[in-house]
Amino acid sequence: MKTLVIVDVQNDFMPGGALAVPDGDAIVPVINRLMGDYDLVVASQDWHPKGHGSFASSHEGRAQFEEIMLHGEPQTLWPDHCVQGSEGARLHKDLDARPIEAIFRKGLDPEVDSYSAFFDNNHARATGLSGYLREKGAMCLDLVGLAGDVCVGFTALDGLREGFDVRLVEPGIRALDDEAYGAMKRRIADKGGKMIELL
Repeated sequence: MKTLVIVDVQNDFMPGGALAVPDGDAIVPVINRLMGDYDLVVASQDWHPKGHGSFASSHEGRAQFEEIMLHGEPQTLWPDHCVQGSEGARLHKDLDARPIEAIFRKGLDPEVDSYSAFFDNNHARATGLSGYLREKGAMCLDLVGLAGDVCVGFTALDGLREGFDVRLVEPGIRALDDEAYGAMKRRIADKGGKMIELL
């Protein structure tokens, strides 16, 4: 079963958003074109409570993009983004949501961030995505979304760890930092993942 996983195509990650990914809106028409080629389409959505532990504003005297340890795990301190119910947390208005069969929300625990659409960063809590895909018989996953060096990348690594075949569809991905994205792609390739252009 051909499966497309759309990662965090949300307003706060778009140009002008709280945590904007350069050129992030350029992937929306690409994803809309791709969806018709798949038997199953699912999506993830960052869905943080106010005052989330990953927000720089939750740590007095700390700056955005500073690195700290949060409950034993390295944590980048982000601008407040994708707060539950906010306009910034909504999927981009031009993304065609009709083919999306299920949306998996992540980052709900105020104490632990969740880059991957499969697990939180401590791998202590699953989103339910893995079980859902197995029930559907989906074992080959193509990934698109934002950002390639963070949430898309960690979703790919966890997908590989869970035994799925994973490919990054590069025209449908943008990164916060291209150098970091290059390093992430090398990690994914080392684990057996692939990078492809449009199908």
